[in-house]
Amino acid sequence: MKQLTLQIPISVYDYEELSAEDRALIDQAKEATRRSYVPYSHFHVGAAVRLSGGEIISGSNQENAAYPSGTCAERTTLFYAGSQYPTQAILTLAVAARNEQGNFLDSPIPPCGACRQVMLEAEKRFKQPMRILLYGTSGVYEFGSVDGLLPFSFDADAMR
Repeated sequence: MKQLTLQIPISVYDYEELSAEDRALIDQAKEATRRSYVPYSHFHVGAAVRLSGGEIISGSNQENAAYPSGTCAERTTLFYAGSQYPTQAILTLAVAARNEQGNFLDSPIPPCGACRQVMLEAEKRFKQPMRILLYGTSGVYEFGSVDGLLPFSFDADAMR
């Protein structure tokens, strides 16, 4: 038997340590949580992306009584960016979440599996890494690319 060990580099920053550009992106993700439609989970998630042309796009999670017809903030944002700016790569994605009491979470939340797959596809589409910033009041996790969130990924290369 052979055993493999994965090592995933994650940088952890205090919000104040981030660049003004990254703080602004996180602020957009935090603001997007206020536009969530979450009558069932009461869990507000917002996401924001910075595109290669400098635009910032944000979105929030949207629920529906007919599960799984709703969608996560990350996919809402990525799909909108792709449909409105199809030639612009996504440079950075920021995600923030608030609980039912309206407080931002202490620890950053990780994207779900479906969102990770969509993030991977966006990264592969433009053949460049997408930075990911996950906000929590106790720190911000930075991943240099989707590989840090999805180390054994499934993409078109796996089907050859």
